[in-house]
Amino acid sequence: MTKIQDEIPALEAGPVPKHAQLRAILLERIENTLAPHAAIPAERKLMSQYGVSRSTVREAIRQLVEEGRLYGVQGKGTFVAGERVQTDLHLASFTEDMRRRGLIPATIVSSFALVDAPLEVRAALGLGANAQVYEIDRLRLAGGIPMAFERGYYKAELLPDLESKDLTRSLYATFATEYGLRIDNAEQTVWAETADAGAADLLGVTEGAPLMVFRRTSSAGSASVEYVTSWYRGDRYQVHMTLNLQHQP
Repeated sequence: MTKIQDEIPALEAGPVPKHAQLRAILLERIENTLAPHAAIPAERKLMSQYGVSRSTVREAIRQLVEEGRLYGVQGKGTFVAGERVQTDLHLASFTEDMRRRGLIPATIVSSFALVDAPLEVRAALGLGANAQVYEIDRLRLAGGIPMAFERGYYKAELLPDLESKDLTRSLYATFATEYGLRIDNAEQTVWAETADAGAADLLGVTEGAPLMVFRRTSSAGSASVEYVTSWYRGDRYQVHMTLNLQHQP
């Protein structure tokens, strides 16, 4: 852990609230002293160093977390946020996306099951009432740090013996090489939500942290293959879009 320097600026009573003064001090350390993903001092230490209350410390940290400069890991502390991974909206697997940005992708498969397709999955994939799908939960990492958790449903009839394949690699690559199914079109919806206790534990963030959620239905030609929801850490991921005004004739 990188330590705050011994010379401690005094926090003075006045028009600038003490939590704002402490935020400014911490921000200066983030920008000039602390490395990405380094821990900041614990709340108790900050309280002692600056002679402030726990509520003052928490408010300063809360603001920096909301601004994306810090992130919390439940049970471990608060850390300096690294640079966000930026993506353009395009059709690519997580593995391809991360490699294109110079990051090393990794995947942990947390569950795999053959299940009766839930109603919303049947609707998305055009399945009948008794259809079965593979349900796969995977934690996606970039540079060794959790980036996203995804739950995907895949047509079992199109992907026999999928359980025998390496599910830690790109599924799109597996579909293309093992089944002749090249994912070439998709519909995707994006929204924001906050992390519940389960998502926070999986992604290494505090409960209530911001998440970006992507829901995608993907197809290979006319065959619907995938219905997947991905929860991305808001402090680690951002989306870039180029918008153009289309003039009507």
